[in-house]
Amino acid sequence: MPRLVLASSSRFRRQLLDRLAIPYAWDSPDIDETSRPGESPQALVHRLSLAKAERLADSWPDHLIIGSDQVAVFDGETLGKPADEAAARTQLARFSGRRVSFLTGLALIDTRHASHRVCHERYDVVFRRLGDDEIARYVARERPLDAAGSFHMEGLGISLFERLEGDDPNTLVGLPLIRLCALLREAGLDPLGER
Repeated sequence: MPRLVLASSSRFRRQLLDRLAIPYAWDSPDIDETSRPGESPQALVHRLSLAKAERLADSWPDHLIIGSDQVAVFDGETLGKPADEAAARTQLARFSGRRVSFLTGLALIDTRHASHRVCHERYDVVFRRLGDDEIARYVARERPLDAAGSFHMEGLGISLFERLEGDDPNTLVGLPLIRLCALLREAGLDPLGER
């Protein structure tokens, strides 16, 4: 059975991968996540998810390496993680009563065969109308500075939404498990297989 590595230091992605009950290691890829001039959100998450997995390929031979990256897309603008609490409050105020799309890139490199697959998943969030005071309270309580869109859906961030739309809610946390399971099966690692 192929061995698995998650190219991420995100505790939220690790918590999602834990749900599959597959033994894995994790390692931080430490890459520059700056977008390139004119780069579309789809191209950005494709490039960064693959770059994260590729960064670890030499260190983890004979492994399947998962890379993932996420951006928010709002009014045609690509948004990443907020720089500070003020930026998080500004992002959430802009989102009040509006729809925001989240694109998550997913890469799986098979270092045994020097092959890879990359895809991206979209998930939409419709925010309810948010007051400045509740935005400030939310940001102070949860400090969502490590999340595109300035919220943690797996925490108190769920209270900011009117509705969610998409195929896999895990996409919003940063690791689309439904698609990942399909990629793992194609690579010979069945999440429901015997251990």
